[in-house]
Amino acid sequence: MIFDNHYSHPFDKTGLILSLKSDIALYLPNLTAGGAERTFLRLAAGFRARGCSVRLVVDRAEGGLLDSVRAEGLPLDSLDARRTLLALPRLAGWLRRNRPAVLLSAITHNNLIAVWARALGGVSTRIVVSEHTVASAQATAHANWQYRVLAPLCHAIYPRAAAIVAVSAGAAADLAAYARLDRQRIEVIPNPVVTLDYPQRAAAPCPHPWFGDGGPPVLIAAGRLVSLKDFPTLLRALVVVRRQMPVRLVILGEGPERGALLALRQQLGLDAVVDFPGFYADPLPLFARAAVLVSSSRFEGFGLTLVEALACGTPVVSTDCPTGPAEILADGAYGRLVPVGDAEALGAALLASLATPPDRARLQRRAQDYTLDTVTDRYLALFRHLEALQSTTPA
Repeated sequence: MIFDNHYSHPFDKTGLILSLKSDIALYLPNLTAGGAERTFLRLAAGFRARGCSVRLVVDRAEGGLLDSVRAEGLPLDSLDARRTLLALPRLAGWLRRNRPAVLLSAITHNNLIAVWARALGGVSTRIVVSEHTVASAQATAHANWQYRVLAPLCHAIYPRAAAIVAVSAGAAADLAAYARLDRQRIEVIPNPVVTLDYPQRAAAPCPHPWFGDGGPPVLIAAGRLVSLKDFPTLLRALVVVRRQMPVRLVILGEGPERGALLALRQQLGLDAVVDFPGFYADPLPLFARAAVLVSSSRFEGFGLTLVEALACGTPVVSTDCPTGPAEILADGAYGRLVPVGDAEALGAALLASLATPPDRARLQRRAQDYTLDTVTDRYLALFRHLEALQSTTPA
């Protein structure tokens, strides 16, 4: 297993739920199809399977995952806050009315609001904040003041949370340095990815015509169309690949960079071989049929799509960006790693993967380190530990 042992506890899973007050709330800004949001929906399913009562709380009930939440019958409360800061008094009121045992939050701004809301609401709910990205890189990528003040705010506020979780050891180390936090306070729990229904989902009919038309191999990438994903470098790498062999590329996702990416696609003469089909609720049928999944990110807290591809037995090529990909791929043992922003190197790695595909069964075995059951148990063990600490702390 890859779980970080730097801050582990000798938890016994026996009777885990019997001793845990099992009402859990999950707090997010919205339900866009990002890695943190998809992770929380998987965790919700894992907690419910263990008999926990689970509710989602969001600033705004919007985003590509909203229909999935409704279809699964997952209780959802919206604070109807246009901005995260405006959610503070509303979340405090929600906590006073509902009083969950644990509120697990994600996304830095929402993490801060969650800790403040507990204090404002005067409740005993244990706040667990989780970081799903590289905090320092995220702040560098955004020039506005809301990100410039995050480091001192995290330094002051995060220690007041019951626990701090990061999704990789690298992300934990970065958060500790960025916000001047005690590394011993940060628990490393990777994202839950692999569920029991993966084989059936991967084998479902593929909604994109390129994966069954008998044409050239299809590469796939997925993520929000934003600068940190560095899809321009991927498009330029495709030009490198196509000097040697015909190949096509599908990039899943939506975001503010769509117009610029479409313009670059045209400029590079790739209109016929690169498709931007938008958001797919379940990308596994595409991942399973792709020749290679590629990630060109400048930074990743984890690297969810890498594990999803490995679980399908699909070869992976990724930039060696901070911080998750190298951990997931074991420094290149399970997929090729290339320097960030290097289109030539990325193209060469894609050509090598197409020429000599790895053993699919070996990739699938690696993905078992990220099962929903394993990660759910890890979170519930943490919650149980926090409950035990609270019960022994004088009022």
